[in-house]
Formats: sequence, C-alpha cells, structure tokens
Amino acid sequence: MHESNLSRSLLSVYSPNEVGLAVLGWPVSHSISPFLHNAALEKLSLVDSNFKNWRYEKLQVPAEDLSSILPQMAKCGYRGMNLTIPHKVRVLPYLCEVTKEAQVMGAVNTLVKVKDGWMGYNTDGYGLQRALESTFKIYLREHVVLILGAGGAARAAAAKCLSVGCEQVWISNRSRDRMNALVSDLSEEFPSSSLKSFQIDRFPNSLYDVSNLIIINATSLGLHESDASPLNFPFSNFNIEAKAFDMIYNPAETEFLRKAKEAGMEFSNGLSMLVFQALRSLEIWTGREISEKAMFEGARKGMNSNLN
Repeated sequence: MHESNLSRSLLSVYSPNEVGLAVLGWPVSHSISPFLHNAALEKLSLVDSNFKNWRYEKLQVPAEDLSSILPQMAKCGYRGMNLTIPHKVRVLPYLCEVTKEAQVMGAVNTLVKVKDGWMGYNTDGYGLQRALESTFKIYLREHVVLILGAGGAARAAAAKCLSVGCEQVWISNRSRDRMNALVSDLSEEFPSSSLKSFQIDRFPNSLYDVSNLIIINATSLGLHESDASPLNFPFSNFNIEAKAFDMIYNPAETEFLRKAKEAGMEFSNGLSMLVFQALRSLEIWTGREISEKAMFEGARKGMNSNLN
C-alpha cells in the first residue's frame, strides 16, 4: 500500500467539526473496541452534543504501512487511536513523545494527536488494576502476584504491579532467557522491589500456601479452545483464597479458568481489563469522565455479535 492511496483506500475523511478515532491492528477484524467506544460516545453526546460527531472504527493495517499511515490519519481528522498486535512496539520510533509509564512498559496502546505528531500512552496497566480491584473487591498493592508469561502483556502487568507496590511480584515463563531479560529490565526500573522469577516447571512450593495470591495468565495459551492451561497441575494445590485472572476475554472461559473454577477459586477473564483500558483511552482523548456502564454494555453487545 502506497502513501498516496492510503487515505482513499482505507481511511475515513473527517470534516473540521468531526473527530475520528480508531483501533489499528493486523489482524483486527475480531476487535470489539468500536462497540465499547461508540456506546460511551453516544452516552457522552447526551450531555454534550459536540460528541455526536465523534466516531470510533477499526482499521486493518499491516506493520509495513504503520509509518506512512500515521501522518495520513492526522490529515484525515483522526484525533486518537488504539493499537493492538503487532503495532504496540513497532510504533515507538514514529512517535514524537511517549509517557514515562509507557516507556517502562516498552509499548504503547493509545496514541493522541499533538502539535508535532503522535504521543504514546499505555493504558493496559491501568486497565488491569481496575479490573482486578473491581472484580475481586481488593486493593492490588496488598497482594502477591504471579504473572505467567514474559511477553508484552506480562511486562505491562508486572510494571503496574511493581509501581503500585505489591507485596511480591513473581514472573514465570517456559523460556529462561526471555524471562531473565524481562526481570533484568524491570529490576532496573524498580530496584527496591520484591521481584522474583522461576521457570514454569520449577514451581516454588511456598506459593501454594499464599492466601492473598493473584495468578495472572499473560500468555497466549487459551486463545484457542484446544489450548492447555499454562499451569499443568491441579489448582487445588493453591490456597482456596487465591484468585485467577486471564487476560484473554475470547473465549470467555479458557482451560486456565476452568481449572480455577473446578478448584473453587475466584476467577475472571480479561473482558473487564479491555473495558477499563478502553475507558482510560477515551478519557485521555475527550478530557471527560466516561460511563463505565455504557462501556460494559457495549462490550457485551460486541461479544454477542462475535457469537452470531
């Protein structure tokens, strides 16, 4: 795709009194983000008619077109965008500014149009914290957190847990090199934190007895119905007060969550995280308080549309 036909073939063109928002990914057809944002914008327009001219869409953009589409979007009237796979890291060289939190997480998922280009934020950590605290009725900082995985999702989760001062943060992964690299990076940012790690096949028995434990699946295991759980032992080994959270929201119940349910543990999928990170993005773009209820209603509508 050439820059000269990006606008014509892919982008909407908004007039001066209109505002475009979008999620970019490759692929992105599965995304339910437009349902969330447009539901919240409709609610917002009831108290401020200016928001009737705001619209959120999804754009399927290959990685090689990312650098050329950003200036085109600015010209076409887009004010903000969300990024999903594979753009969260690849976009970094094309931004004029990145928030400190996004720098620590090594990725951005939210862009805002500014005078000199695009500024990057990361709302994933905010979304995770709000999801855990609202779902389980807890304060995240009072818990021990075990994060399964060492990719971008794990990094965002660990950085947020460390920044709020969790009692302990454990990272576990099958690949030692990737895990060690993540731990090394985070230890530089949070030198006084209680950060520990282990390979998944060397599970420390001490974690079984922790009553204020939250286990977070930040791996891709569970995206397909046939996927095994990232933990291959009975969840009944854990303290009954431990909680399980899967960042995956579709399917709604992964094997990881099924094992947690069978053991009688509290558990949740990642739909609430999606909602809260989206809510924070829309707050950044609009400067307004966003209806949590409207976003959850939009999310449920989006999930139902994917089932049909």
